Amino acid sequence: MKSTQPFYAVVAVIMLAAPVIPNIAWGQPQPAPPLSGVLGKVQSFTGSSLDVATPSGVVHVTVTQPLATYKQVPSDLSHVTSNSYVGVASTQQADGTELAKQVIIFPNELRGAAEGSVLLDAPGATTHNRMTNGSVSSPAVSHSRMTNGTVQKGASSSLVVRYQDGSQTISIPAGVHVVLVAKEAVTLSAGDTIYAATEKLPDGMLTTNKILQIVAASPSNVR
Repeated sequence: MKSTQPFYAVVAVIMLAAPVIPNIAWGQPQPAPPLSGVLGKVQSFTGSSLDVATPSGVVHVTVTQPLATYKQVPSDLSHVTSNSYVGVASTQQADGTELAKQVIIFPNELRGAAEGSVLLDAPGATTHNRMTNGSVSSPAVSHSRMTNGTVQKGASSSLVVRYQDGSQTISIPAGVHVVLVAKEAVTLSAGDTIYAATEKLPDGMLTTNKILQIVAASPSNVR
């Protein structure tokens, strides 16, 4: 992940179901190429322009039509496959392992969004929180089978999230928060935390036609 800005998510508690599905061998997909984008809070938005406040300053982005907007809807781990691109928010445990707090499943057109792994802690924090975005695979040293094509069997399931510069093994507890990034109409307003997939034109101008609302400034911003 290129930005150090916290990557928040709107989540709902989903208790995992346990359908009887044959075990599926896990694939080893290549990490998704990083997708250029801007992550931050909306300073202003019109139908043709977007200003986003980021740690490095305000970024101006020209909005092109048709504009696709996205938000997060409740989901579950049965929607995670060996070809999935996911974001996993996790907390480091005392033994150094990462325990997932939420899993965000991205659609194909947003593969590579905010790619990488970054600590989200403020200076001096006593706990260690991390956001990891990347492609899903199994541990390289393991030959485990998978249930539902998603996580390892057993009391302590895990995902390995791969990105261009490495990978992160993350334990996935039962009942973990899972959301799916869905293409839906969203009203964007100042204060919303968003991710805009961008393209840089030859003159240096940034354009976008895909915006993910990560956190609305108020519930009334979502329709």
